[in-house]
Amino acid sequence: MMRKDEHPRQAPLPHRPEAESPLRNMLLVATPLLQGDLFSKSVIYMCTHSPSGAMGIVINQRVPELHFNDLLAQLNLPKSAAKADPVIHFGGPVEQGRGFVLHSTDFIHADTIRLNRAMGITGTIDILRAISEGQGPKKILFALGYAGWGPGQLDAEIAANNWLAVPADDDLVFRDALSDKWAHALAKIGVDPLALSCEAGHA
Repeated sequence: MMRKDEHPRQAPLPHRPEAESPLRNMLLVATPLLQGDLFSKSVIYMCTHSPSGAMGIVINQRVPELHFNDLLAQLNLPKSAAKADPVIHFGGPVEQGRGFVLHSTDFIHADTIRLNRAMGITGTIDILRAISEGQGPKKILFALGYAGWGPGQLDAEIAANNWLAVPADDDLVFRDALSDKWAHALAKIGVDPLALSCEAGHA
């Protein structure tokens, strides 16, 4: 059912942000050098980045054949009051049995980690209960698993041109059309996906 990575990138579990990092609250956008990789055409919202490692949530891949209301039923929670069944995202290959919700800050729980003025992340069942009861945040992105990197690993991948850093915004993070996010993220920094693909094909 779940996508698996034989060698998942390990990192410490998400924690309250320490010192500011230029990559925190940015989007990592996969370049064509990752074509064929688990992260091909991925867009990752970076929650934390420090000398001890990095952690982010993939925001443009979904878990196939798994529905939000089915998950709520497994947790003995009532069916969501939302008109549409929220998408369950593939957040990354690490801790795939653990759920995380990126969400707007109109919902703040004791366990919520505030990422910036507009967005937080909560990884406890309380937010799922609030969503199921119609009391959750206005904007949500629910994901299973996360992308993690050990000390210096992400920096090395960026130096190898595997990722581009792009400013994040709510509209792109919470956009319903997952297939558009990669191209829209590149457009934010003036990169044409077709030109990028052509350039990557030449030595």
